[in-house]
Amino acid sequence: MAVQLLTPEGMFAPVPYHHVSIATGARQVHVAGQIARDADGNPVATGDLAGQVAHALRSTARGLAGAGATFADVVRLRFFVTNWSPDKDDDFVAGIDSVVDELGIPRPLPPLSAIGVDYLFEPDVLVEVEAYAVLD
Repeated sequence: MAVQLLTPEGMFAPVPYHHVSIATGARQVHVAGQIARDADGNPVATGDLAGQVAHALRSTARGLAGAGATFADVVRLRFFVTNWSPDKDDDFVAGIDSVVDELGIPRPLPPLSAIGVDYLFEPDVLVEVEAYAVLD
């Protein structure tokens, strides 16, 4: 396996992700920020953070698959969420939880960052997901 996920003793816990990933391999895969748009560019899950997170993760999975990777190869995930506030956490996590089994996303998750931003791509876009993976 090209990616080893771990949380060394003494690091902040419990969290739903690992703090550290160790990647070995020759090929790097970078999936650009994925948003809630279908293949024709039409908005998906307008106004629904959980739905947009799920759709963006599905699109991320397609990008990974196109490079011969899966979420098992992911070293890092980065989420950008518009107008973040703590009350959005449940919807954010629900979006991830709704596709974990479907997409084979490991639990705990790879290291991730959720970054609050004022605005993304277009006004209806609530979240963007980026992934970085390594293959043997």
